[in-house]
Amino acid sequence: MALRTVCTSVLRSATDLGVNNARTFVTTAFLCRRVAPLGPMPNEEIDAKNLKSLEKYRSYTRYLRQAEEAMNSPAWWKTYRTYVENADPENGAEQMDIGLPYCRPRRTKEVRERRQVLKENKKNVELERSSRLRTFKIPLDRVQDTWEKNSGPFHVKRLAEHYGVYKDLFPKAHFLPLVSLRISYSQDSSAQVHYGNRLTPTEAAPAPKISFDAEEGSLWTLLLTCPDEHLLDNEAEYMHWLVGNIPGGAVQAGEELCHYLPPFPARGTGFHRYIYVLFKQEGPINFQEDARPSPCHSLEDRTFKTVDFYRKHQDNLTPAGLSFFQCQWDEFVTNTFHNTLNMREPVFEFIRPEVYHPPQVKFPKGKPLRYLDRYRDGKEHTYGIY
Repeated sequence: MALRTVCTSVLRSATDLGVNNARTFVTTAFLCRRVAPLGPMPNEEIDAKNLKSLEKYRSYTRYLRQAEEAMNSPAWWKTYRTYVENADPENGAEQMDIGLPYCRPRRTKEVRERRQVLKENKKNVELERSSRLRTFKIPLDRVQDTWEKNSGPFHVKRLAEHYGVYKDLFPKAHFLPLVSLRISYSQDSSAQVHYGNRLTPTEAAPAPKISFDAEEGSLWTLLLTCPDEHLLDNEAEYMHWLVGNIPGGAVQAGEELCHYLPPFPARGTGFHRYIYVLFKQEGPINFQEDARPSPCHSLEDRTFKTVDFYRKHQDNLTPAGLSFFQCQWDEFVTNTFHNTLNMREPVFEFIRPEVYHPPQVKFPKGKPLRYLDRYRDGKEHTYGIY
């Protein structure tokens, strides 16, 4: 009876106001009915009118502890993470750490060293004078070394997760790249490999120079692979370079199992990731089953999976370093397919032919006024004053 009265009053008011569609008001009346929540809402016990009565945390550690307890406590509502985990159970699965162990230095030791550096800098007269005159130069080499020893591995790991390196090379696993790789394709710093920077196939044509810090007597394995380049299998990779049993940091003295092959991203497939992975060996390893014939110009022989290679030697190999770059098609890729791989170049886009223009006539007769526009930017000689 009450609902009928509400609907009647709404229809009357709609007629009086001159509204054609009275169903809008009826729908609004039903939508305004609020449903009680299924349980207590967050921060329901807090009195918003009397915030001064709340207990202060007094320290960040106490706040962090209570925040973690609140995050781990069960709740009746579903979060975005819950919906994602239900849709993709493997997304929230815990990944295994397969890298070298990381020993974090004590916080008190870091603070003591930092205070000692500040104390020495305050006593340095030359440093004070250059800072006052604004002539002080920051040594970038020391900044780079400090970054590599402290927060650098964590930043590289975040970049690798962003680019999907661990997901494609080591499914359900990750590692902290504690060893920094210095890779350069040229004498200067114009073609260096960092963490996701772009290089052209022409720049990456020759084998690079690689160096890294290693203990005397240690053995290493270096791998260059591309998870985006395979032409037949989306889950497979192409191995571009593999060197094993590297003594110390001398890559040239290692056992070359597969010689270097330049990048060849197919035309129309966008950017490809080329990933360098450095493994630390427990001792000498026999890689006869993993060696390829030299020279190896067969893509079938270069078909590779990093996870299978690691599972085969996981008792003697531990990933320790990581570096990668991106590459897109250019004219050098055509040369690689035709001359190195001895095959036709696959093209995944429509190549529009150039517009044909007949030779320009010095005195055009019966031509429109826009006749000269087609030769305005041409390489051939053009006549007329523009």
